[in-house]
Amino acid sequence: MAAISLKIQILDKEYQVNCQPEEREALEYSAQLLNEKMDEIRQGSHIIGLERIAVMAALNLAHDLIRSQTSSQQDAQASNILQSMDSKLDSVLSDLAN
Repeated sequence: MAAISLKIQILDKEYQVNCQPEEREALEYSAQLLNEKMDEIRQGSHIIGLERIAVMAALNLAHDLIRSQTSSQQDAQASNILQSMDSKLDSVLSDLAN
């Protein structure tokens, strides 16, 4: 499938990027998220310069991603422990019933 050209706007600047048609929605959402994060940094700090704002936004988004991945891993570990405990309880209850 041929790539499409998409115009996105980040901090009042327009960028043209190519993507596959099925990735369009995700790219638009990503651009919106980046724009919001960069605007938040620009409004809430004394950081000057688009490049510095972009680096800070990238660091913030990377931190959010790592925190989310860590949380998901902890949730998976807790789920595995609960499943193991459930299996042991079933075994004990089954032994008691016999």
